Amino acid sequence: MVDFSVRILAISSPQHKNVSHGSKLDTMSEKTLKVSPYGTWTSELTTEVLNRRSFRLSQVRVSGDDTYWVETRSAQEGRNVLLRRRMDGRTEEVLPMTPDSELVDVRTKVHDYGGKAYTVIDNLIVVSHGGDGCLYKFDLDNPSAGLRRLTPKVAYRFADMTVDPVRGVVFAVLEDHTGAQSVANKLVSVPLDGSAARESSNIKVLWNEDDFVASPALSNAGEFLAFITWNRPQMNWNQAALHVAPLTFEGDFADHMVLLDDPEVSVTQPRWSLDDNLIHVDDSSGWANLYRTEGFVGANTAQGIASGDWKKNLRTRALHPSQKAFSAPEWRLGLHSYDNLDHDHLVAGWSEDGHFALGAIRLDNGQLETWETGWAPAGNVCCDDGRVVLLADSEQEPASIVQILDAKATVIRRAIESPLPKEDISSPQFLTWKNTDGSVCHGFFFVPTSASFKGPKRDKPPLIVTVHDGPTSANRAGLNLERQYWTNRGFAVLDVNFRGSTGYGRAYRDCLLGNWGIYDVDDVISGVRMLIEQGKVDKDKIAIRGSSTGATTALLAAAKSDLFTAVCSRHGICDLENVRDHAHKFASEYLGALLGATEDDDPKWKDRSPITWADQISASTLFIHGTDDPIVPVDQVRQMAQALQANGTTVESAEFTGEGHRLAKASSIGGSLQRELDFYRQVWGLKKA
Repeated sequence: MVDFSVRILAISSPQHKNVSHGSKLDTMSEKTLKVSPYGTWTSELTTEVLNRRSFRLSQVRVSGDDTYWVETRSAQEGRNVLLRRRMDGRTEEVLPMTPDSELVDVRTKVHDYGGKAYTVIDNLIVVSHGGDGCLYKFDLDNPSAGLRRLTPKVAYRFADMTVDPVRGVVFAVLEDHTGAQSVANKLVSVPLDGSAARESSNIKVLWNEDDFVASPALSNAGEFLAFITWNRPQMNWNQAALHVAPLTFEGDFADHMVLLDDPEVSVTQPRWSLDDNLIHVDDSSGWANLYRTEGFVGANTAQGIASGDWKKNLRTRALHPSQKAFSAPEWRLGLHSYDNLDHDHLVAGWSEDGHFALGAIRLDNGQLETWETGWAPAGNVCCDDGRVVLLADSEQEPASIVQILDAKATVIRRAIESPLPKEDISSPQFLTWKNTDGSVCHGFFFVPTSASFKGPKRDKPPLIVTVHDGPTSANRAGLNLERQYWTNRGFAVLDVNFRGSTGYGRAYRDCLLGNWGIYDVDDVISGVRMLIEQGKVDKDKIAIRGSSTGATTALLAAAKSDLFTAVCSRHGICDLENVRDHAHKFASEYLGALLGATEDDDPKWKDRSPITWADQISASTLFIHGTDDPIVPVDQVRQMAQALQANGTTVESAEFTGEGHRLAKASSIGGSLQRELDFYRQVWGLKKA
């Protein structure tokens, strides 16, 4: 599965102009620029600056006048911290230490990818602590009571919580790891009085009939609970069902219905309008659009439940049918790209052809009004009493939390304070190109940009190709300082959104099913060839880098094309059979679907594994990996490195002790980036200016 400043009102999408190579430099005085080979430039954007000033922002929420979010702090070994900003501007860490004197790590391991690890309502916070997996509550109106544990210290994981203050429970997804052979995912209610911490039987199971459950959403009147389920081999962005259940006074299901369950449709993000119409997103049209179901108000009566009449007057319609994506694959629980602006409107974010936008949608007729804010939604969109808060970025601003109130936007928190002036920032060129089979793919191209340096007139820059992971996610055009780390040093960057990426419609994403390791590789190679033919990059200095599944694509591309002279694999999958055999429940059948391999003995498992093609890779290769990676065991990468070395390929490895499938410590993040820079310069014979 992943953060602004603004004016609203004007209604047109930001225009993205293509920037020709070096055109930014033409506006600066030639006398101020030092001529130095591309890839050798120095920059104020050092790894030390990135580590010292950066946070990962997520899980933005609002409650009354307060704004909440989670910061992942690499300086604290990746601890997730819950922060609150009050209306007067004060920002503070919210949670005290646990009863065991531990700092709270706001984290859940449900699905192993986690997601929504806290919820807040009327100054009551319920949070999952990563240290023990338990739920805790904290009352901001009674802070002296401290954190109170709600669940027992057993092999339970909780996520996606929503509080029912009337019944005194919190609805949540429970992932039960107490079974000897299997993991069970359930929808449960947990008492807020703490009784389940002493007696686990007080945790009430509401639904356990599917492999997975997510997104419990309580209606405003407290009468209905909506939720999502799906089953293997599907992922929730391929197929899922929408359920609704009327609740008894005790919080049990009085009845139940499946509102939507189509084998070709994914449904996500159930939420209730202020008038208790059920809103959801589904892709039945080929695009993830918003839908509204009316008829719930007044339907939860004894007579209506007994007769089943409560189901008969429900009416579902599309709010704004369009080729826009109002949702993305939900690798992490708790995504919501829309919220209630008022009784008549939703505020929502969407993507269209790689562009992201924010706007309001009328609930009565679906009319959409785009807000030209200059910012692109990049996470949760929240609203309380007309105050909109969202995670977003722009081409000039990094991921930030932004508040929009009274047609004005205020940056609440930036993920990083960039040291780069605008003259040092490379802006994206939005690209589309065709493969040899005529199919279209997408990407962003960034030229080397510096306020201090320029390349020699006849030289062309080295190219670094970035392959996103997922592989169902997508690269974004917003300011990414890791990307600028390269462009500010004289490298060009191509970010490829190959077939299979999200944001371009379901058909584009589904192209990759059965074709992973083929279409993605072809799209990357054709994009590089396009840039070479256009004379934009040095054909002898091309690197490809990727993380996780992105590294798989990168290694396969290097095996199938001699365009690349350097490869960087970050916690990359080299042996698909090995990862399949160690996969956690959530993604246990995902790789098979991507390959089109339904049986373990299908030859595709070997044929699409980079380790099978090690003897075809001549490009110098750098492996960056955590020694404690639970998804891609480090031994797999060591075997790949040995296979490459046996073929005479130059190999470097950087292993980071104690790190998992993503680097979390500041020293690891900075050290890996510096190692990668040194690697490229060494391979291409570039010396620092």
